[in-house]
Amino acid sequence: MATSLNTTPTTTLTLKPGTSWSDAWQRCRTVAPEAFEADRVRNLWNGTWHADGRALPATSPIDGSPIAGPPRLDSEAAQAAVRASLDQHRAWRHVPLDERRAKVAATLDALTEHRELLALLLVWEIGKPWRLAQADVDRAIDGVRWYVDNIEPMLEDRGPLDGPVSNIASWNYPMSVLVHAMLVQALAGNAVIAKTPTDGGVACLTLACALAHREGIPVTLVSGSGGELSEALVRSPEIGCVSFVGGRDTGAAVATAVADLGKRHNLEQEGLNTWGIWNFTDWPSLSAVIPKLFDYGKQRCTAYPRFVVQRELFDDFLAAYLPAVRNIRIGHPLAVADPSDDLPSLDFGPLINAAKAKELADQVAEAIDRGAVPLYRGSLADGHFLPGQDTSAYLTPVTLLNPPPSSPLHHAEPFGPVDTIVLVDTEAELLAAMNASNGALVATLSTDDKATYDRLAPQIRAFKVGHGKPRSRGDREELFGGFGASWRGAFVGGELLVRSVTQGPAGERIPGNFPDYHLMP
Repeated sequence: MATSLNTTPTTTLTLKPGTSWSDAWQRCRTVAPEAFEADRVRNLWNGTWHADGRALPATSPIDGSPIAGPPRLDSEAAQAAVRASLDQHRAWRHVPLDERRAKVAATLDALTEHRELLALLLVWEIGKPWRLAQADVDRAIDGVRWYVDNIEPMLEDRGPLDGPVSNIASWNYPMSVLVHAMLVQALAGNAVIAKTPTDGGVACLTLACALAHREGIPVTLVSGSGGELSEALVRSPEIGCVSFVGGRDTGAAVATAVADLGKRHNLEQEGLNTWGIWNFTDWPSLSAVIPKLFDYGKQRCTAYPRFVVQRELFDDFLAAYLPAVRNIRIGHPLAVADPSDDLPSLDFGPLINAAKAKELADQVAEAIDRGAVPLYRGSLADGHFLPGQDTSAYLTPVTLLNPPPSSPLHHAEPFGPVDTIVLVDTEAELLAAMNASNGALVATLSTDDKATYDRLAPQIRAFKVGHGKPRSRGDREELFGGFGASWRGAFVGGELLVRSVTQGPAGERIPGNFPDYHLMP
């Protein structure tokens, strides 16, 4: 259970006993010795754990200390893994649904048993605070349980694909996005392949896949560079579907490949999610939500890094926004004042690595040099850190007014704790600024008048638009997708996730954003 921060700057913090990387690693070796060696993980393919691939060095974003890196395969080994997965797929697709459901349910029980270890690995590997790391694990487990309980009608008149589903996902949600998707894909009758994200999460995914493999789930887990493995994981004829979560540049290359091959796909890409303020007065509600928008340092596909504010409301907006952002709590997720203390309650810890923190800091400095107005910049001196620890991957909240058009912060998602504000005078300007990135996953419009919201919301190019409240990816029956360049292929979530990885009637047009059609649910 987490507690609020009550330490003073003079308090000497220490690492919570039992939470070190070596503690977590030894626990992994005890739970799944077949998958964890003394200093590296193994790849899982053809139903066997392999000590192959070249293990790269890696460091934790928390403090720069060494952790296990991904054992990168070459393209030849990846092709062999894909061919083996097709053999698994051809057998698994004939396993009765009740048996598949029982195996997935048993996997969920095993994940629940090792919930805290999975969360601790997420803390070390991708820097999630304890509360958010636990939530990532819980959302995966609870979400898949909903499918286990409700899958039967979703599969009526539908069958597995012709080949396994290939999953390439970003590092920020290994459990609630990647493992969740893999288990639902398997429940629907498909063998599944996943590539570990290069930037983090390999140990957590290895443990989760070890638990699934023990229960008989046909899962393949491999590591490698996207460039070297893309031929196998995207273009191989054996692959029945490509599921991708990541940036637009990589996503565009994947989209081109799958479109050329006519392959089933769902590609979630970044977009600049915006929050509009227009004829609005309920400032306490906005103040309350600001800290929540900084969860995990805004390293989320549904983060809101851009506020589009009616000019005449700017003073009221700042009066609500600045006190809230000053209360954002950052620091080492496992540091405590006393060994008996609970782990701290933080809004976020480090960014994914020091290079990302430097990139964003440089973009902020450049934007200011070109005319952006700095409204707020936090200080690491106020953070919750161990004495002398490496803080190179940490970036405090920054708020800029009017980033110049030449800055990446003007048009792209920063994927970090940097807010930008654009002032507008007309509804047309509001909509243009909220649609700056040619499509987004989520958006919100805060306005007192429901009729104004109902009139403007349909003109905002986001898959989900909230009225004064943030929208998220969603769980269980909630659908998810994107407009414009933020999404390619089949929409997912709820029933649509199952439809995206199964075959239905001949000539079926599933909801999604495809090169030749766009169909909303």
